[in-house]
Amino acid sequence: MKNRKRDKPKSIVQKAMNTTRNRLNKGKFDKDSFEVVPLIIETDKIDEEFDGYKIVHITDIHMGQWINKERLEGVIEIINNLKADTIVITGDYVSYQIDSHLGDLEYCLKKLKANDAILSVLGNHDYWTNPDAIKSLLKKSNIINLENEIYTINRNNKKLQIAGIDCVTEGKDDINQIEEKLDPDFPAIMLVHEPDFADTTCQLKPFILQLSGHSHGGQISVPHIRTPIRGKNFRKYPSGAYKVEEMVQYTNRGIGTNLFWFRINCPPEITEITIKKVD
Repeated sequence: MKNRKRDKPKSIVQKAMNTTRNRLNKGKFDKDSFEVVPLIIETDKIDEEFDGYKIVHITDIHMGQWINKERLEGVIEIINNLKADTIVITGDYVSYQIDSHLGDLEYCLKKLKANDAILSVLGNHDYWTNPDAIKSLLKKSNIINLENEIYTINRNNKKLQIAGIDCVTEGKDDINQIEEKLDPDFPAIMLVHEPDFADTTCQLKPFILQLSGHSHGGQISVPHIRTPIRGKNFRKYPSGAYKVEEMVQYTNRGIGTNLFWFRINCPPEITEITIKKVD
């Protein structure tokens, strides 16, 4: 696990920025700051029972950075108004501080509503702070955290499999566990914090889609270049949709930011995914 002493200066910066924001009353929610991005996945692998199935995806909350209680409550209201069948969250609930933000995070996450399930995986920052505390919070918030597991949604003896790979950055991933549990006769969707894992996921044929975060979309998007800032595990697929073999990889820009609270042409994102059956 990452040496937490190395993050102490970042924690101090985070605290100072939060204090300044609160004093200046700059933490207000603005609905127009968040972009709801529609994504349609057309596939012949889905059964009629899941034609039109809706998944809402958020990632990289980083509670206690730019995202505070008021902003997260506003985001959750947007999500609930989308009336998702399933809500998925792909990690990094916090950044360099955790204890002072757990209460607000739990309060907000408990408000999420979905028809079938709310599912999650952890990210690198969750492991760098306190993964056990995050897992406990998710459980209390009625969110199912997947650690190299599969959650199956059943309708009339047909299945939609949603798999979750644990944090790749921290070496917690185990694709073999997923493969052992995967039903090859039904389609699957992968949740994993790190988008470049798509090169592994696509080797398993049931997967039609992988949903990831981690990159924040680079927080800067330049016309014709798109995402100039790339890093470990988000070099190949830093933002938006990509075709990887027969699977779509989608990288959400995240709703929060990390240490530096800026975005340029790269607004925070809520992804509204609709799965459509094609012949």
